[in-house]
Amino acid sequence: MSEASPQPSPSAAPTEAESLLSVLERNRRTFAWKTSGLDEKGLRATTAASAMTLGGLVKHVALVEADWLAVKLAGQEYGAPWDTVDFDADPDWEWHTGALDSPEDVYAVWRDAVERSRELVAEVIKERGLDGPASFTWPDGRTPTVRAMLLDMVEEYARHTGHADILREAVDGRVGEGAPADFTV
Repeated sequence: MSEASPQPSPSAAPTEAESLLSVLERNRRTFAWKTSGLDEKGLRATTAASAMTLGGLVKHVALVEADWLAVKLAGQEYGAPWDTVDFDADPDWEWHTGALDSPEDVYAVWRDAVERSRELVAEVIKERGLDGPASFTWPDGRTPTVRAMLLDMVEEYARHTGHADILREAVDGRVGEGAPADFTV
Protein backbone atom coordinates (compact mmCIF):
# COMPACT_ATOMS: atom_id res chain seq x y z
CA MET A 1 0.00 0.00 0.00
CA SER A 2 1.35 3.39 -0.82
CA GLU A 3 1.28 6.06 1.79
CA ALA A 4 0.64 8.79 -0.74
CA SER A 5 -2.15 11.08 0.26
CA PRO A 6 -4.03 13.39 -2.03
CA GLN A 7 -1.84 16.41 -2.72
CA PRO A 8 -3.04 19.70 -4.12
CA SER A 9 -1.33 21.10 -7.16
CA PRO A 10 1.39 23.60 -6.23
CA SER A 11 -0.49 26.48 -7.83
CA ALA A 12 -3.87 25.88 -6.22
CA ALA A 13 -5.23 25.84 -2.71
CA PRO A 14 -6.45 22.41 -1.67
CA THR A 15 -10.08 21.67 -2.38
CA GLU A 16 -12.37 20.66 0.45
CA ALA A 17 -12.25 17.05 -0.74
CA GLU A 18 -8.43 17.12 -0.83
CA SER A 19 -8.39 18.59 2.68
CA LEU A 20 -10.77 15.95 4.06
CA LEU A 21 -8.86 13.11 2.42
CA SER A 22 -5.56 14.54 3.67
CA VAL A 23 -6.82 14.53 7.28
CA LEU A 24 -8.16 10.99 6.87
CA GLU A 25 -4.81 9.84 5.42
CA ARG A 26 -2.90 11.51 8.27
CA ASN A 27 -5.09 9.68 10.79
CA ARG A 28 -4.68 6.39 8.91
CA ARG A 29 -0.90 6.86 8.85
CA THR A 30 -0.70 7.64 12.57
CA PHE A 31 -2.92 4.63 13.33
CA ALA A 32 -0.68 2.44 11.16
CA TRP A 33 2.43 3.70 12.97
CA LYS A 34 0.89 3.14 16.40
CA THR A 35 0.01 -0.45 15.51
CA SER A 36 2.95 -1.42 13.27
CA GLY A 37 5.77 -3.87 13.64
CA LEU A 38 4.39 -5.97 16.46
CA ASP A 39 4.62 -9.71 16.90
CA GLU A 40 1.83 -11.95 18.20
CA LYS A 41 2.58 -11.07 21.82
CA GLY A 42 2.38 -7.34 21.12
CA LEU A 43 -0.82 -7.64 19.11
CA ARG A 44 -2.45 -9.71 21.87
CA ALA A 45 -1.44 -7.56 24.85
CA THR A 46 -4.14 -5.93 26.95
CA THR A 47 -3.94 -3.16 29.48
CA ALA A 48 -5.98 -2.00 32.45
CA ALA A 49 -9.45 -3.51 32.67
CA SER A 50 -9.96 -3.64 28.90
CA ALA A 51 -9.83 -6.81 26.81
CA MET A 52 -9.02 -4.67 23.75
CA THR A 53 -5.90 -5.70 21.83
CA LEU A 54 -4.01 -3.93 19.06
CA GLY A 55 -4.66 -6.88 16.76
CA GLY A 56 -8.39 -6.68 17.43
CA LEU A 57 -8.30 -2.93 16.97
CA VAL A 58 -6.54 -3.19 13.59
CA LYS A 59 -9.07 -5.74 12.36
CA HIS A 60 -11.98 -3.69 13.75
CA VAL A 61 -10.84 -0.59 11.87
CA ALA A 62 -10.55 -2.71 8.70
CA LEU A 63 -14.19 -3.75 9.20
CA VAL A 64 -15.19 -0.11 9.72
CA GLU A 65 -13.47 0.78 6.43
CA ALA A 66 -15.57 -1.90 4.68
CA ASP A 67 -18.83 -1.12 6.49
CA TRP A 68 -18.69 2.65 6.42
CA LEU A 69 -16.98 3.38 3.10
CA ALA A 70 -17.59 0.36 0.87
CA VAL A 71 -21.11 -0.57 1.99
CA LYS A 72 -22.72 2.57 3.39
CA LEU A 73 -20.96 5.18 1.27
CA ALA A 74 -20.33 3.42 -2.05
CA GLY A 75 -23.14 0.84 -1.98
CA GLN A 76 -20.84 -2.14 -2.48
CA GLU A 77 -20.77 -5.54 -0.76
CA TYR A 78 -18.60 -6.16 2.29
CA GLY A 79 -16.23 -8.44 0.43
CA ALA A 80 -13.65 -10.77 1.95
CA PRO A 81 -13.18 -11.67 4.72
CA TRP A 82 -16.36 -10.08 6.08
CA ASP A 83 -18.81 -11.74 3.69
CA THR A 84 -18.23 -15.18 5.23
CA VAL A 85 -18.48 -14.14 8.89
CA ASP A 86 -21.54 -15.03 10.99
CA PHE A 87 -21.72 -11.85 13.06
CA ASP A 88 -24.97 -13.05 14.65
CA ALA A 89 -23.04 -15.96 16.18
CA ASP A 90 -20.09 -13.74 17.17
CA PRO A 91 -20.82 -9.99 17.04
CA ASP A 92 -17.23 -9.25 18.08
CA TRP A 93 -15.62 -11.60 15.56
CA GLU A 94 -13.07 -9.07 14.34
CA TRP A 95 -11.96 -8.32 17.90
CA HIS A 96 -11.60 -12.01 18.78
CA THR A 97 -9.86 -13.13 15.59
CA GLY A 98 -7.67 -10.04 15.40
CA ALA A 99 -6.17 -11.03 18.73
CA LEU A 100 -5.43 -14.54 17.41
CA ASP A 101 -4.44 -14.09 13.77
CA SER A 102 -0.84 -13.73 12.68
CA PRO A 103 0.48 -10.19 12.45
CA GLU A 104 0.90 -10.60 8.69
CA ASP A 105 -2.77 -11.52 8.29
CA VAL A 106 -4.03 -8.74 10.57
CA TYR A 107 -2.01 -6.06 8.80
CA ALA A 108 -2.95 -7.41 5.34
CA VAL A 109 -6.69 -7.25 6.11
CA TRP A 110 -6.34 -3.59 7.14
CA ARG A 111 -4.12 -2.61 4.20
CA ASP A 112 -6.50 -4.28 1.74
CA ALA A 113 -9.51 -2.53 3.31
CA VAL A 114 -7.79 0.87 3.15
CA GLU A 115 -6.72 0.41 -0.47
CA ARG A 116 -10.26 -0.56 -1.45
CA SER A 117 -11.67 2.42 0.45
CA ARG A 118 -9.29 4.83 -1.26
CA GLU A 119 -10.42 3.66 -4.69
CA LEU A 120 -14.13 3.67 -3.82
CA VAL A 121 -14.02 7.09 -2.14
CA ALA A 122 -12.26 8.62 -5.14
CA GLU A 123 -14.99 7.22 -7.43
CA VAL A 124 -17.81 8.39 -5.15
CA ILE A 125 -16.40 11.92 -4.85
CA LYS A 126 -15.97 12.10 -8.62
CA GLU A 127 -19.53 10.88 -9.23
CA ARG A 128 -21.44 12.56 -6.38
CA GLY A 129 -19.25 15.30 -4.92
CA LEU A 130 -19.06 15.96 -1.20
CA ASP A 131 -22.67 17.12 -1.03
CA GLY A 132 -23.93 13.98 -2.77
CA PRO A 133 -25.75 11.24 -0.89
CA ALA A 134 -24.29 8.14 0.70
CA SER A 135 -25.77 4.81 -0.34
CA PHE A 136 -27.83 4.24 2.78
CA THR A 137 -30.49 5.96 4.82
CA TRP A 138 -30.69 6.20 8.60
CA PRO A 139 -33.80 4.69 10.26
CA ASP A 140 -35.20 8.23 10.67
CA GLY A 141 -35.12 8.76 6.90
CA ARG A 142 -32.05 10.97 6.67
CA THR A 143 -29.32 10.16 4.14
CA PRO A 144 -25.87 11.41 5.08
CA THR A 145 -23.69 13.23 2.57
CA VAL A 146 -20.35 11.99 1.30
CA ARG A 147 -18.76 14.75 3.41
CA ALA A 148 -20.48 13.52 6.59
CA MET A 149 -19.32 9.97 5.96
CA LEU A 150 -15.70 11.07 5.49
CA LEU A 151 -15.83 13.21 8.62
CA ASP A 152 -17.16 10.20 10.54
CA MET A 153 -14.22 8.12 9.28
CA VAL A 154 -11.78 10.79 10.45
CA GLU A 155 -13.45 10.70 13.87
CA GLU A 156 -13.35 6.88 13.92
CA TYR A 157 -9.61 6.87 13.26
CA ALA A 158 -8.96 9.61 15.80
CA ARG A 159 -10.83 7.72 18.53
CA HIS A 160 -9.15 4.40 17.79
CA THR A 161 -5.71 5.96 17.42
CA GLY A 162 -6.16 7.12 21.02
CA HIS A 163 -6.88 3.53 22.04
CA ALA A 164 -3.84 2.36 20.06
CA ASP A 165 -1.70 5.00 21.76
CA ILE A 166 -2.49 3.64 25.22
CA LEU A 167 -2.12 0.01 24.21
CA ARG A 168 1.13 0.55 22.31
CA GLU A 169 2.76 2.42 25.18
CA ALA A 170 1.93 -0.53 27.46
CA VAL A 171 3.43 -3.01 24.98
CA ASP A 172 6.81 -1.44 24.29
CA GLY A 173 6.78 2.20 25.36
CA ARG A 174 6.21 3.70 21.89
CA VAL A 175 4.75 7.16 22.34
CA GLY A 176 4.27 10.16 20.12
CA GLU A 177 1.60 12.18 18.46
CA GLY A 178 2.32 11.33 14.86
CA ALA A 179 4.32 8.95 12.73
CA PRO A 180 7.91 9.98 12.07
CA ALA A 181 8.72 11.28 8.59
CA ASP A 182 10.53 8.07 7.64
CA PHE A 183 7.65 5.75 8.62
CA THR A 184 6.13 3.86 5.70
CA VAL A 185 2.90 1.92 5.72
